Amino acid sequence: MKSVLTGDDSMVPYMEVPLSIPNICGNEWKYVRECLDTNWVSYVGSYVDKFEDIVGDYVGAKYAAATMSGTAALHTALLVAEVEPDDEVLVSALSFIAPANAIRYVGAYPVFIDSEDDYWQMDPEKVVDFLETKCRWSRGALYNKSSGRRIKAILPVHILGHPVDMSPILDIAKKYELVIIEDAAESLGAKYKGEHVGHLGDIGCFSFNGNKVITCGGGGMIVTDNEVWAHKAKHLTTQAKVDSLEYIHNDIGYNYRMTNIQAAIGVAQMEELDNFIKRKRQIAVAYTEGLSNLSDFVLMSESESAFSTYWLYTIVLKQSESKSNSRDLISLLQDRGIQSRPLWYPLHLQETYQDCEYYGIDCAHRLHALAVQLPSSSGITDQEIEHVVSSLQMLCAE
Repeated sequence: MKSVLTGDDSMVPYMEVPLSIPNICGNEWKYVRECLDTNWVSYVGSYVDKFEDIVGDYVGAKYAAATMSGTAALHTALLVAEVEPDDEVLVSALSFIAPANAIRYVGAYPVFIDSEDDYWQMDPEKVVDFLETKCRWSRGALYNKSSGRRIKAILPVHILGHPVDMSPILDIAKKYELVIIEDAAESLGAKYKGEHVGHLGDIGCFSFNGNKVITCGGGGMIVTDNEVWAHKAKHLTTQAKVDSLEYIHNDIGYNYRMTNIQAAIGVAQMEELDNFIKRKRQIAVAYTEGLSNLSDFVLMSESESAFSTYWLYTIVLKQSESKSNSRDLISLLQDRGIQSRPLWYPLHLQETYQDCEYYGIDCAHRLHALAVQLPSSSGITDQEIEHVVSSLQMLCAE
């Protein structure tokens, strides 16, 4: 491979290909117009309840509570699971920053766990090893030997549309009576051993931001089989108001409500979800086939126990390549109109989290340095995919 700094790209044409944008192709206009025509535009309206029911049924959960964002869903999930100040929560080190922030919102502390090499998810072996060797059981709870804090929960983040290997995590959580809060923001529709992510642990959270598999323009969702938690989530996200007439509140609540307009868009998007996922998987096949002859990259793959939605198809430069090369590749792709981006800056390196504990971090560093996410909108055309593939082929030409 020529360095991506010097690859001959003079024959590669320009075509704008965004990374991940909404696919508005169904009943969105119809349902939003109904909201506008009936004046049900705020958080009260039939579409909020309908959207909750559809998402809950889809993932197999008994209860669902809509929120204004995925971050709000995570914050609320931690509250209803009774994660308390000075508790610790194990969380993926390679993730968007939202789950770490939500842990701090409740006064708890994140413990960052490395990714595994094959599918880039939270490493279950390191989760187990940390809990077994770095913690002790005392007075009916598990405590971190180093910090002295109680370990309350594990928050695996299913990144890029692929599930975390959950069986070892579920087993160790049961052994030590830990809560499992799944961040499935990027992975609606993904499955682990036939079960939908978000419904593997005790409570799950989804995001409907504009770049997700489906979107409401914003918004999130909590799903759970725990009736008490579900009711508390609805209560807290609607300002903890206890009387339908009087302004009486019995807890510190939050204005985390989803609007009826957002939910109407979400209902329409859920009607298209299976088609979106089918297209995402076709995109992954096209990239894999188109780039398989290049020895410069490790390509995204799917474990035998998983059904991946391939939210953002990702390639990883071989370890002999440098971080500067991955960033230069992103720049050169942008010169051709192709939007791409690196994976997240590992959370334990973020300025606000450098004092927090981390464990076994190695893979997350490499992935941040060498990974490149490719355009994966469900509405991407075959011509646009070919432009991405041919550009990479040209840049990596001998």
